[in-house]
Amino acid sequence: MGRVAPFLLLFLSGLAVADVAVGYRTAERRTAERKCNIQKISTSKPCCSVKSEGGTVDIWDENEDQFQCAGVFAMRSTINSESMTLPMYTPSPLLIYIQKGRALMGISYPGCPETFVSAGEEKERGRDQHQKIQRIQEGDAVAIPSGAVHWFYNDANEDLVTFSIADYSSQTNQLDHTARAFFLAGGQPKGSGSEKCEKGKQISRMRSILQALDANMMADAFGIPVDLAKKMQREDDRGFIVKVSRESMRMIRPTERKEWRRRESSDNGMEEIYCNMKIHHYLDNPMEADVFSKQTGRLNSVNMFKLPILRYIGMSIEKGDLKSDVLFGPHWSINAHTIVYVTRGGGRTQIVSDEGKTIFDENVKSGDVFVIPQFFASIHRAGSDGAEWVAFKTSPAAMRSPIAGHASVLKGMPMSVIASAFKISESQAQELKCNREDQMMMFTPRRTSPRIY
Repeated sequence: MGRVAPFLLLFLSGLAVADVAVGYRTAERRTAERKCNIQKISTSKPCCSVKSEGGTVDIWDENEDQFQCAGVFAMRSTINSESMTLPMYTPSPLLIYIQKGRALMGISYPGCPETFVSAGEEKERGRDQHQKIQRIQEGDAVAIPSGAVHWFYNDANEDLVTFSIADYSSQTNQLDHTARAFFLAGGQPKGSGSEKCEKGKQISRMRSILQALDANMMADAFGIPVDLAKKMQREDDRGFIVKVSRESMRMIRPTERKEWRRRESSDNGMEEIYCNMKIHHYLDNPMEADVFSKQTGRLNSVNMFKLPILRYIGMSIEKGDLKSDVLFGPHWSINAHTIVYVTRGGGRTQIVSDEGKTIFDENVKSGDVFVIPQFFASIHRAGSDGAEWVAFKTSPAAMRSPIAGHASVLKGMPMSVIASAFKISESQAQELKCNREDQMMMFTPRRTSPRIY
């Protein structure tokens, strides 16, 4: 430990400085290269799909104006049963929503100890010890810091479906505004369709970073024969999601408590401030709803106060669930762009720019993705089947400003100001101000006449 201590001291000092200097600045995002002069927004579909041996990755076009404005990249992964995503890291922080299924997830932090080790094997040279394995499931929001190596293994009997947003405008990414991923293994699968994926070519043509390193230096670094180093560098046409049987995935899992114990070791201090930081939170818990009504639905949010790691990646997430015909009231976001992914149902959504122009007016449905730029006003009415969506925010503590209802901007104004601004009577101003004072954000339908969409 004597030789390692100086590095740990420097690393810990860096974290302490980062906590003070960066902790509340992670919402700062580079804006020089982003273009937000948007005249029209449309729902977006994947521009292409890349198929691997064990699943498929759907990629959205990062060059669309709305994604350029928000500075984000969108991706959906379908991981088949008994399949694993190969270990990778990204220069941008990731926020992932688990749309379907359950899986095991591993994440490796530099400088953190391997605290999981099989009981009774401490003296065996070939023992397996590793960092903590997470159990994630449908409804979870998962945060992954930039540069952290991670992987998923689907040990369930159904597909695992995840939707991810990478914030490449984060200050942690000092490369260009291009979606990138760095894989430790794998390669392009044959006939995957990636050769046709021109709009997502940067992410769809990745190969293992170890393939290009000198085999002799690799062998020296790991203390292994050169032949083994060359095997690590072989071209692999399985893709980046590979089939792995359950029997082959022998590891110490969080549910197997009788088979593991925490490794006894000298504490280097990392565990308390970094290594054991929680990375996922159940987003779909009705008991944690921020806004709830039996008549209208609910709104759940997970920000840096519920999941502190979001403070470091500069993002947050919310889940909306509206009943049939319910109105999600007009509002704007104060400190974040919003990337909406419709997961069920749909309805009519409108977005208005600073020029007072409607730049989005569509009947959205399940699978649609669109961006609501910061400060642009929006409104949504659920369809006959209701509406459910997940919204990714480019701030760790996103705030919205409602225009109507309880705690809204109009509710906080004097009636005389409202009457003068809209050139209406004070009694009409009172209606505007008070008719929805018992409801917040989600409003029950009041009109009986049919609506035309």
